[in-house]
Amino acid sequence: MVYPDYVRQTEQVRRLREKRRVRVVGNSLCGRHIYAVLCGEARGCPLIAAGFHGMEYLTVAAALRFAEEYRGSAVIVPCVNPDGVDIAVHGAAAAGVYAPFVASTGMADRWQANARGVDINHNFDAAWQCVKRRECAAGINAPCATRFGGCHAESEPETRALTALCRQRNPSRVLALHSQGREIYWDFGQHTPRESLPLAQKMSVVSGYRVASPEPMATGGGFKDWFISRFYRCGFTVEMGLGQNPLPLRDFEAEYPLVKAILLTFLHGG
Repeated sequence: MVYPDYVRQTEQVRRLREKRRVRVVGNSLCGRHIYAVLCGEARGCPLIAAGFHGMEYLTVAAALRFAEEYRGSAVIVPCVNPDGVDIAVHGAAAAGVYAPFVASTGMADRWQANARGVDINHNFDAAWQCVKRRECAAGINAPCATRFGGCHAESEPETRALTALCRQRNPSRVLALHSQGREIYWDFGQHTPRESLPLAQKMSVVSGYRVASPEPMATGGGFKDWFISRFYRCGFTVEMGLGQNPLPLRDFEAEYPLVKAILLTFLHGG
């Protein structure tokens, strides 16, 4: 297996075009395309998104392989944050005009944010002010490698690409693929649907992943949080694999069957 950087993603997407509809739904700060793979009847069907965080590139590999294999209806966004992934794989030079900033942090090999240091999964408009208060309390007051939620909600083109796609495609439910921890998060606030927990439990049964709640610092500002609070429908975050990010490429083949079982259960509603 090779690193699923932007060049590799583009090659795989090109092959997918032979049997799937593929759309460019936005562009990153550095101009990299954000792709959506439309499987079957794509409007109103479930949506899967991966690659929110740079070091979590195994989720990109999982989403791309699943897009090749799946034969039902789904929208799959393999990499929400292509700049972040390329920074984590190739270093600061991959950040283009933002390269001096990334290099100055000394954290390129531990990069989670987008090219200008905004954590995409803290940038969605879901209790965003609460997220900012927790960031400030933790001393996170400026762009950095991780956990800075931006100057305002949906400030980043990567975030806006995904929210616009949801408004256009009206997905029945969503799943955000992250790493690591082998955990499934399913709730956010008063609009969490009653069917969310039973479906999370079914995904747990087929995979061995644990149904859990994220730590306070990771609550709010995320994609599943935004979707639940705006659409009043099921949203999940799945933390792929065990260990410390970035998970080694050698873990992928053993972990992918568990993730595939989760995704199939999510798509079929149990």
